[in-house]
Amino acid sequence: MGRVRVAEAQRFMSDCLKAVGTASKAADLQAALLIQADKFGHPSHGLNRLEMYVNDILSGACKPNNQPKILKESQSTAWVDANNVLGATASQFAMDIAIKKAQETGVGWVSVKDDKQIYQIIPGSNHNGMAGFWSQMAADKGLIGMAFTNTSPLLAPARSKQAALGTNPLSVVAPASKGESFYLDMATTAVAVGKVLNMVPICKNTTFLQIQ
Repeated sequence: MGRVRVAEAQRFMSDCLKAVGTASKAADLQAALLIQADKFGHPSHGLNRLEMYVNDILSGACKPNNQPKILKESQSTAWVDANNVLGATASQFAMDIAIKKAQETGVGWVSVKDDKQIYQIIPGSNHNGMAGFWSQMAADKGLIGMAFTNTSPLLAPARSKQAALGTNPLSVVAPASKGESFYLDMATTAVAVGKVLNMVPICKNTTFLQIQ
């Protein structure tokens, strides 16, 4: 199996996003998010997701060069309209606000929304990638970082006939002495949907035996 240097893979992802009209800053941030997932051993949220982002931009489902905006805020909270940007752009915008408020008041809570109800992981805000990436931003500032998101219904509750719950990932990162930080990044289902999607090509080429 061939190997690709991390920097080259990150450059490739950024260039792909720029090729479909994404501004350099947004493309570089999204690529940094994807490569971090691969480096952490989570390919379900890394380069494998690039095609999805590119297709969302080409279809018009995502407007990568829009700007998020604050709709309402208090000293410790804010409500942000993602304005249908890439998930990385919206997430960084929101976490920057949350960090600033936490540094000033002790806590910062920011919620991201959009009026568009397109089939996306975060309606209007698009897939925000590896949740721990955003919690780590706060931890790097000496804060306890938390990030949560809803998803489209993918899980059928017990005894139900159809999906009603999302995977609804969450992450918590808390800094500690000597670099021994607490780091949690998980789906609330048995497995993240990305890991299931990663198995689709494998399963297509696999013969299953029916147990009588």
